[in-house]
Amino acid sequence: MANLLNYIVWDPDPILFHLGPIALRYYATCWLVGLLLGYLLMQRLYRQQKIGDEKFEPLFIYIFIGILAGARLGHCLFYQPEYFLSQWDHVVEMLIPMHHLPDGSWKFTGYEGLASHGGVIGMFVAIWLYCRNLKVKGWVVLDNMGICSGIAAAFIRIGNLMNSEIIGKVTDVPWAFIFVKEDQYPRHPGQLYEAIAYLIIFLLIFFIYKKKGPKSVGSGLYFGLCLTLIFTFRFFIEYTKEIQVAFEAGLPMDMGQILSIPLILLGVWSIASSFRRAKKIQA
Repeated sequence: MANLLNYIVWDPDPILFHLGPIALRYYATCWLVGLLLGYLLMQRLYRQQKIGDEKFEPLFIYIFIGILAGARLGHCLFYQPEYFLSQWDHVVEMLIPMHHLPDGSWKFTGYEGLASHGGVIGMFVAIWLYCRNLKVKGWVVLDNMGICSGIAAAFIRIGNLMNSEIIGKVTDVPWAFIFVKEDQYPRHPGQLYEAIAYLIIFLLIFFIYKKKGPKSVGSGLYFGLCLTLIFTFRFFIEYTKEIQVAFEAGLPMDMGQILSIPLILLGVWSIASSFRRAKKIQA
């Protein structure tokens, strides 16, 4: 293997700054920035599509709570069920950003585990509730989410990079990162691969939307493109990553790949059926 000096040594402080006893992490900041950009873009799309602000404003609350709750529960149940389901206080830790210490006290830690697949499931539940309560067409909301989601996903993966988590396998590629908090081996920066890919996917879907115009929303095309492109890339990029939990070693695919397959199939179905829905919209 080449000289370690040829690689990128990565050891950032995960804390952006302290506000009294509370530490603001880069990870949380990246989540908030990604959601804020998605919010602003979604607001622009709603206005282009002549959907009133009174129906837009509640959407962010639904989506924020749905994604956060889904991502947290997804991490706990998909990746660490043996811990979070073992004791009552661990179950509580699933729901609040605190850790129960051996002396009986509680320490604020923030949500240290969030799973993107769980976030997607939580988003679906939130959109269903939003559409039912606000009387907005589901395919319109899903398509708008498909246009916006890539930018939020990119920032979330940048947050993972700042946390030095979800690291890649050992490699000798010249752009390898040495994640000092893990070990001294050069590894694939899988988080960076995903962030760049999701940004490109966002730009591609947004370009298609600009070409086709606001009237094309509601067919399921953009929703399908988002799911298919993001989770197909996610499926293959998993081959460059280390497994996140020990039980994955005994599986034919890791958990990220297993959870990606149904979302890819849903995306392909949405694209295939979008042409039929598009004809109804234009009729």
